[in-house]
Amino acid sequence: MVELGYTLSSEEHPPDDLVGHAVGAERAGFEHALISDHYHPWVERQDEAPFAWSVLGAVARETDDLRVGTGVTCPFQRYHPAVVAQAGATVADMFDGRFFLGVGTGENLNEHVTGERWPPFDVRAERLEESVEAIRELWRGEHVTYRGDRVTVEDARLFTLPDDPPPIFVSGTGPKSAAMAGEIGDGLISTAPVAEFVDRFRQRGGGPRYGQLTVCYADDEGDARETALEHWPNGASPGSVNWELRTPRDIEGAVERVDEEVIAEEVVCGPDADDHVEAIEAFVDAGFDHVYVHQVGPDQTGCFEFYESEILPSFE
Repeated sequence: MVELGYTLSSEEHPPDDLVGHAVGAERAGFEHALISDHYHPWVERQDEAPFAWSVLGAVARETDDLRVGTGVTCPFQRYHPAVVAQAGATVADMFDGRFFLGVGTGENLNEHVTGERWPPFDVRAERLEESVEAIRELWRGEHVTYRGDRVTVEDARLFTLPDDPPPIFVSGTGPKSAAMAGEIGDGLISTAPVAEFVDRFRQRGGGPRYGQLTVCYADDEGDARETALEHWPNGASPGSVNWELRTPRDIEGAVERVDEEVIAEEVVCGPDADDHVEAIEAFVDAGFDHVYVHQVGPDQTGCFEFYESEILPSFE
């Protein structure tokens, strides 16, 4: 059985709308939501990038049962892991057991803004592993001095803590990162229904597996394709582009030849319930037990209504 959730797309929506989307997702019957933690949108036409942690505080107050996490936070460059530990502890206290921290190795798009050199993957992986260790130590509520090869925390203690520390789920969008998620995480977050990633994760550890499915619901398939191309052309770009390019304009240049036919191969477009169900089942077949849906474009309400009536009952 699979649990369905929703994406709070901070690249596309202002903060108050994101809070409303969380409320709408809960009312529609989605059981969890993940919010993207960006400094920039992928492309300028998306036109938003609010501070995810402020949004999370508001979502905590406006929802009752929805479990919510970051999807995902890079805890070591734009932020320091001691700051992420404090933010995560505060938000977890507000959510009263409904929060999880999703972490990953980040994208140059968001992390270069501090002026620090963007390191290669192996260095980022080492920094992520040490950051997770430091965060877990701080969540114990003790004085912490942590000196790793890549991360340092000096004589720090968190005074606001939840009753229980939240789980840490790790992004695994390739074989190496999926294996690392099993080693250091309590769960896996990924963006493609690839069984190898789940297998690598399970070989090194265990826990829930979250997969993100990008869709664009509309009453007309042609309208959905047009919306998906306008608002999410980066959905057709390879992962290396998303990780390495520095600005939204750089990514726009990389995807300028993407057309509706190409984007429709990557995004489920239109009102055919069978297409949406089939895409969810692809994640289930790959070993994921949670799927969170990313509705591209402004019409979030239409997607809530469609999924509540046509999709969610298929997975009860």
